[in-house]
Amino acid sequence: MKKLLLGPVVALALAVGVHAQTTLNVRDADIRAFIADAAKVTGRTFIIDNRVAGKVTVVTDRPLSRSEYFEVFLSTLRANGLIAVPTSGGAFRVQPLDNAASQPSRIGVAGAARNSYVTEIVRLRAIDAQSAVETVRPLVSAQGSVSANRGGNSLVIVDFADNIRRIREVLRRIDADTSSTRVVALKNASAKEIATALQGLIGTGTGGGQGGAAATGPSASVVAVEGSNAVALRGDPTTVARLAQVAADLDQKARNGTEIKVVFLENADAEQLLPVLQELVGQTPTQPVQTALSRSNFGSSSTNGASGGQSNISQPQVNQSIPSSGGSGGSGQPAITAAGGKTAAVVTRFAGANAIVIAAPAEIQRQLNEVVRQLDMRREQVLVEAIVAEVSDTTARTLGAQFIVGDPSGGAFGASTFSNSAPNILQIAGAIGATQLSTSKTTTNNTDGSTTTTETTSGAADTLQQSAISSILAATGGFGGFGGKIGSTFFGAIINAVKSDTQSNLLQVPHLVTLDNQEAHSLVGQEIPITTGQALSTNFDNAFRTTQRQNVGIELTVRPQVNSSGTVKLNLRLEVSSIAGPVSSDNSDLILNKREVETVRTVDDGQIAVISGLLDDNERRTIEKIPLLGDIPVLGHLFTSKAKQRSKTNLMIFIRPTILRTAEDSRKLTEQRYGYVRLQQGLQDPGAEPSIDQLVRDYMGAAPPIPSAPIPGSIEDPRVAVPVRTSTMVVRPKR
Repeated sequence: MKKLLLGPVVALALAVGVHAQTTLNVRDADIRAFIADAAKVTGRTFIIDNRVAGKVTVVTDRPLSRSEYFEVFLSTLRANGLIAVPTSGGAFRVQPLDNAASQPSRIGVAGAARNSYVTEIVRLRAIDAQSAVETVRPLVSAQGSVSANRGGNSLVIVDFADNIRRIREVLRRIDADTSSTRVVALKNASAKEIATALQGLIGTGTGGGQGGAAATGPSASVVAVEGSNAVALRGDPTTVARLAQVAADLDQKARNGTEIKVVFLENADAEQLLPVLQELVGQTPTQPVQTALSRSNFGSSSTNGASGGQSNISQPQVNQSIPSSGGSGGSGQPAITAAGGKTAAVVTRFAGANAIVIAAPAEIQRQLNEVVRQLDMRREQVLVEAIVAEVSDTTARTLGAQFIVGDPSGGAFGASTFSNSAPNILQIAGAIGATQLSTSKTTTNNTDGSTTTTETTSGAADTLQQSAISSILAATGGFGGFGGKIGSTFFGAIINAVKSDTQSNLLQVPHLVTLDNQEAHSLVGQEIPITTGQALSTNFDNAFRTTQRQNVGIELTVRPQVNSSGTVKLNLRLEVSSIAGPVSSDNSDLILNKREVETVRTVDDGQIAVISGLLDDNERRTIEKIPLLGDIPVLGHLFTSKAKQRSKTNLMIFIRPTILRTAEDSRKLTEQRYGYVRLQQGLQDPGAEPSIDQLVRDYMGAAPPIPSAPIPGSIEDPRVAVPVRTSTMVVRPKR
């Protein structure tokens, strides 16, 4: 039986002519034998799938060339539900058409045989890829596939080459842009409002379709162009024409009459924006009136302890009366007018909701709304950090001797004392002498025969004693002395020596966060009274004094301005003050140490820049001596007092602005500062929960910005995790 089936097939495969043409005529031939003969004639290798089976019949009326034979072979396979899929080695795999679309195939129909299975990518220019799929899907064979690539607006088609060529021709004819584009300029209504209304019409299908039937999708698109107050329409010509007519009708109806609208602001301050809008419409700008919400200036004065002063920061204000008609009260020509030169517009604000109320014709409403839209932008925030570093070293040495000798009976007296010597020998000697000379004894005989002795001291002696005690208490370092009396001559001497060494290392970092171009103020310190005067009444009683309240501490006032280049212009004032102590033991007025800088500086975002500094090296030597006696070698030291003092101060003030552009930047800053404080609390009491976490959780009812159980090493010293611009400079040694 096998010989009977294969014999006719082999016998009919006959080569004739010099061009190797083949006559192909088979009837009920086995498909596998047919594929084997095709391999011999075409010189190609075929891999036959196990599922391939059946019989074929092919009749030709003329001899075929090799390429024609291969085309007839592929057509025969296609007619019998088979396909020849090319492989990477140049062979063909003959398999059923089932799932052929998922198998590797040739890309592109150019040069492909009509009955070969290929994959074609068709790029579209006008129509949408998804709608094109719905159009060509019925044209694809049952074993083929078509899918849309929306990103590239193209189709991916897998089918026989001849069918793909037909589909491409269909797409070429329908892929033409027949839509119409039209821009409708509006004179009265707002482009945004008109666009919203037209989009509502498109969504209900009113803009297109026949007989009022709802469309399956938008047949036109509408875009509001707020800059030129126009709407752009695009779609099929009929729908675009209808929408343009609707837009024109709505714009015409908005022409007459005055509208009142309330514009709620999200970022801008209605109080600051109100005068700008009033100037534009020719209305008299509302003059702000300060409320009680104000702070006193740094170092402002007051009388009898009352504080006061003017504020550098603009405060919330209330409005004065508003003119009932815009334009008549204006001081100049209004910048915004309606059609026909109309300027009747009134602009006011509602402070309770931070809103602007506009009563004006539609055209002026539109222009004012555009101004508000551009000004009501979210402003960036700036973190301003100041670093005050001061290192000082003060040393002082004092050595001196004082003496006194005298004879009251002969009137001779001599002494040596110096301004930097304490205690003062004259004050001590005066107190002793006054006590001895000014003390009197009074004896009284009583009636019972006894006597009473009373010892009294004059008031001058008491004063000298208090002065001597104060001099001794004011002494520092070490001192010693001796005194005595030989006959009527008394003598005494005091030697004092002092050495002091004071070192200080101060580091202060005031910082605050404020809006771009918004002044901010921070003060950490005390308010102390400073006496400015005393007075008595005409009867020399009811003494009273006037005082001035002085802020002492760290005060930072800054107004940052963020530039488009990423730099920050800082207008700042920084003052660091402290109490040094009283002027002297006899004068209770206070001495204040003050470091103050006021400057304008431009700094790159995140960079540290120095704004002020001081390097002070002060040395003072004081020698006090008795002429001639102080010059005697060795013995001259008994008549000399020496003092040496040296102080070195190194003060530097740095500034660092950091722009907080997003909420993520603010969140990172909060986490770092919160974590730093919590870490410091944890170091003081490692076993307890940080009090800041308890406060946030129990009192505020919120979760801490960072987890309650910090990972060791995850909390660092506060710094802003914002990319910082850095620069590199190579320094080479000089040759």
